[in-house]
Amino acid sequence: MASMVLRQHGDRAPVVVAERIGQLASEGKAEGVALWREVARRLDQMVRSPERRN
Repeated sequence: MASMVLRQHGDRAPVVVAERIGQLASEGKAEGVALWREVARRLDQMVRSPERRN
């Protein structure tokens, strides 16, 4: 899911994920928030990956 978001949104991916988390939180959807926080964590790992920087 993280790689899909990164492919679709490029450098804006972290913002898109943060917006989704905010939307789900405001709707009281805790399971959705947990899922997208995991997506955010994995996205962060991908963006920080040495392979991606080359």
